[in-house]
Amino acid sequence: MAGVVLLALLASCQGKKKSGYDPFATITHEVDGMRAVSDTAPTAVPAAVPTQPMPTRADESFDDFIYNFASDDTLQVQRIKFPLPYYKGDEKQLIARGEWKHDYLFTRQPYYTLLFDKESDMDLVGDTLLSSVQVEWIYVKEQKVKKYYFQRLKGAWMLEAINLHAIEPDDNEDFSDFFHRFAIDSLFQRQRVCNPLEFVTLDPDDEFAILNATISVDQWFAFRPALPTDSLSNINYGQANDEHSHSKILALKGIGNGFSNILYFRRQGGRWEMYRFEDTSV
Repeated sequence: MAGVVLLALLASCQGKKKSGYDPFATITHEVDGMRAVSDTAPTAVPAAVPTQPMPTRADESFDDFIYNFASDDTLQVQRIKFPLPYYKGDEKQLIARGEWKHDYLFTRQPYYTLLFDKESDMDLVGDTLLSSVQVEWIYVKEQKVKKYYFQRLKGAWMLEAINLHAIEPDDNEDFSDFFHRFAIDSLFQRQRVCNPLEFVTLDPDDEFAILNATISVDQWFAFRPALPTDSLSNINYGQANDEHSHSKILALKGIGNGFSNILYFRRQGGRWEMYRFEDTSV
């Protein structure tokens, strides 16, 4: 009986094979149908190229914009008003589009720096309502400042001018001059760090808690970050940054690596000193 059933099944399969039976026929038909729809779809007409730079999501935050501006060759050229005025002291130059060379700003460094005169100004970072921001390079050796002037026009950030000028001399100790020596001279640094030094850091047992303590000068040398020696970057969101101020806050912010150190300085008796150090790196 089993042999008879098996022969019947074989005969049935052979019959279906001879008649062109395809077990995937239904799926093949559906795939071919989808291809046909795709092949017969009308070709889209290219959209017209806008005459004005179009704002993007990154324009909401200047920090997001400036990183894209410095990293993307095409975006950078689109966001510069050519011919670009470039002031060197009393001299004015105009940079044409074809003469512009890509400027990476601070994006090729492990971190960038920000300068403030007071703590309340630090709240300006990330403000989405800003319409004017300056990116600065402070050349501590040459005692010069290079400023990039950005303006938000119709929602899109645009570079409108660059200005290079000398730092005004001060009867008191100039901060950029002081910091250059502070960064390269360990003996001088030891003399200008308060002992004990205020120290703020994350609680190792609770990453959401802050610890306030004090450390000695020797401990500062164990904890201190690598300091910039030739130049300081800065993004001026609207903070004063008065060259004659008696207090300075230098923030060191990592680019995509969670690094965050803040150094607090004050000028007393005409001399700068560091009195507080924060390390909230994650």
